[in-house]
Amino acid sequence: MQDSVAEKADFWFDPVCPFAWVTSRWMGEVQQVRSISIDWHVMSLSVLNEGRDLPADYRSLMDSAWAPVRVLIAAETLHGAQYTKPLYDAMGTRIHVDGNRDFELVIKESLAEVGLPDELADYGSTDEFDARLRASHQGAIDRVGDDVGTPVVAFNGTAFFGPVLTRIPRGEEAGRIFDAAVQLASFPGFFEIKRTRTEAPSFE
Repeated sequence: MQDSVAEKADFWFDPVCPFAWVTSRWMGEVQQVRSISIDWHVMSLSVLNEGRDLPADYRSLMDSAWAPVRVLIAAETLHGAQYTKPLYDAMGTRIHVDGNRDFELVIKESLAEVGLPDELADYGSTDEFDARLRASHQGAIDRVGDDVGTPVVAFNGTAFFGPVLTRIPRGEEAGRIFDAAVQLASFPGFFEIKRTRTEAPSFE
């Protein structure tokens, strides 16, 4: 395992976002080849898109996307942050790998997989912990601004929207891409690299 120029990363995700899922799997690969710890945080595309004029199908997704993030925040609040990543992994596998868009079922099965009580699913339809959800979301926005989506990743405290990946880098390739991202983040004058996306995310 090669030493990394970064020792700490923070990752903000919405479990329904396919790009956050790809980037999170990349970070898992990075942990195999670099010495890096990651703290996982919830952000919400539903919060981000409040009040925006959206196409009907995306508005429908944003309406249903409240439930997974609310359950994640409830689990974190009531049972501890150690459940945030495992519950995300369970939800994300069902949503992205298995293609399950029945979020009620996704939540139920994911809670069972990680050993959390079934009753947590009830928080998906309440706003009881929305203040905590919004605070977690705001933690990302405060670092990168409003004109972003998910994921948001911070390297040694410097945060960016992305990197947006459509394929999961593996092994040492994942490490090299990580090293490059950390180097860019270390320069205070660096803000953005972008190009038009020409392919959909792949989760293989």
